[in-house]
Amino acid sequence: MSREIIVLGAGMVGVAVAWHLLERGHRVTLVDRREAGRETSFGNAGIIQREAVRPYPFPRDLGTLMRVLPNRQVDIRYRALDVLRSAGPLCRYWQQSSPQRYAGIVPDYAALISHSLQAHASMIEATGAEHLIRRQGYVKAFRTAAAMETECRLADEDAARYGVTYRALDPKALADLEPHLAPGLAGAIHWTQPWTATDPGALVAAYAADFQARGGHFLQASIGGISRQGPHWRVTTNRGDLGAERVVLALGPWSVRWLSKLGLSIPLITKRGYHMHYGSHDAARLNHWVLDAELGYLLAPMRSGIRLTTGAELSSLDAPAQGQQLAAAEAVARQLFPLGERLDLIPWQGARPCTTDMKPVIGPAPGQPGLWLAFGHGHQGFTLGPITGRLLGQMMDGEPPDIEMAPFRSDRF
Repeated sequence: MSREIIVLGAGMVGVAVAWHLLERGHRVTLVDRREAGRETSFGNAGIIQREAVRPYPFPRDLGTLMRVLPNRQVDIRYRALDVLRSAGPLCRYWQQSSPQRYAGIVPDYAALISHSLQAHASMIEATGAEHLIRRQGYVKAFRTAAAMETECRLADEDAARYGVTYRALDPKALADLEPHLAPGLAGAIHWTQPWTATDPGALVAAYAADFQARGGHFLQASIGGISRQGPHWRVTTNRGDLGAERVVLALGPWSVRWLSKLGLSIPLITKRGYHMHYGSHDAARLNHWVLDAELGYLLAPMRSGIRLTTGAELSSLDAPAQGQQLAAAEAVARQLFPLGERLDLIPWQGARPCTTDMKPVIGPAPGQPGLWLAFGHGHQGFTLGPITGRLLGQMMDGEPPDIEMAPFRSDRF
């Protein structure tokens, strides 16, 4: 039966949820203060990561913690005051990252990841977005043989358990694949399954445009309030009020702020990322997305230039931008590849919404009939948006979902 549904948030997750609900015959309004795909989904690495069956745990070994403590690394930085303010969630994140607990989290997470390519494929075909997609995997490069050997052992385990595929590249094979990288790397893993988007924001926009072309409504407006009035939900915006039987909250890191107004608390950690686009010197080309694994930055040949993305910065959602992490990444990236001039006026920044157990929140909100949740995808919102939309549509229509969804319910907290 067709129902009126409001989806709040037009990143990859929200757009995919709205698209799937419309496909199911519902009347859907998608709301965001910005155009579709202009927040966190705009600035990611643009990889649909079929290989990413292991979420990012909190480091627990003393060596890593001591390395991070001076706060000068490329892969992870922090703001001391924000860390203190988030001490509770960070402590729970550390606890969930223990070897025993983490071992139980990975199979749940992998169940989502294993559906990521197929879920994107149906949307890519339906929306005519094939021109944005490259199906050649990406390269994870290593500076030391020990780090590469460790990664290969994990890759073999994941291949056996979760169907991940890869090629191990020695220095010569890596140079053949990427001849303009500087020599001296120990080798690389070529993850062969992932797809990459040459413009991540444009892919989200293509999905959103198809949603509108099929009859979905997009309202670009700022949300002023969310409340339940009898059997219906009311969303107030600066462009008028909306009413619907059901609301989906897919506002990424902003979701918990609205939940708190409804008396619900879900622990969330914000990990900020930055990016900048560059030209290249001497007609140098980058053929694949390349992750400098041990330093923690990525180079990606995007439509707008070579995108350099940083690792994570532990900071509050509203903290002002800082340029030191990007500058540090740029300095080491220039030693690996002949980057040219900066092409953007200012660096882009965005916030990843990370739950304390590393799994997204997908399902009904407890004690709030008609309110559904789809956020907390951490580093993989771009990868997991379409499968989240499919699964949430199945749940909202009372159908058995493709995978067991109990691990992703909000009441697990």
